[in-house]
Amino acid sequence: MKKFLLLSLALLTGANLLAATAEDKRRDFVTRVETCEAIIQEFMMRPDTAIPASVLRQAKAIVIVNQFKAGFLFGFKGGYGVVLVKKPNGRWSLPVLISASEASVGLQVGANTVETIYVITDETTPRLLFNRRFNVGVDAKAVAGPKVASKESNDQPIIAAPVLVYSKTLGLYAGATVKSGQLARNDEANSILYNTKYTMPELLYSDWVQPPAEVQPLMAYIEKITR
Repeated sequence: MKKFLLLSLALLTGANLLAATAEDKRRDFVTRVETCEAIIQEFMMRPDTAIPASVLRQAKAIVIVNQFKAGFLFGFKGGYGVVLVKKPNGRWSLPVLISASEASVGLQVGANTVETIYVITDETTPRLLFNRRFNVGVDAKAVAGPKVASKESNDQPIIAAPVLVYSKTLGLYAGATVKSGQLARNDEANSILYNTKYTMPELLYSDWVQPPAEVQPLMAYIEKITR
């Protein structure tokens, strides 16, 4: 009986630890979504980084990325982000968590993070993320996007590019070609965040998973700025 009680106690303790770990992970993933919301809001509030309304109205997907410094000049290798797509009914999807790595966009001495927004203007490019890894500027042409403060903000050839890149460390003229690393799906993170077995395709393009309260502010903000 004593052995049985000890075994039961061990199993219960293990289950509680697993539950706590899962909840801790979910809090971390919620924080990632909230951070991405703060990043795009800050971009839009600053004249030197704000994305023109004409660009946002053409968006078929928006990717928000936060990357961390791991080297001296070109070494941003760790990071995360979210991707949202505009569905055929005109509504925006859940924010789906992704991993980001290997950024190398310009001289980055002194920077600790790189915050980047990718505005995707066609419907096929977001689906490249289904293949596990998407190389920005390689798998699809990417250019530095026009900004509100720029005279090129109404330049239609630039707006027509598949991927428009906005980064606080970019330092490139609108229309300059950009190669800025890899984006990858993160099914494990999304499984924990949304408590579901559905993966990226279903989360982005179906209505099978209802948005929890924590992700609704970001969805509402994207709806607002893309009208």
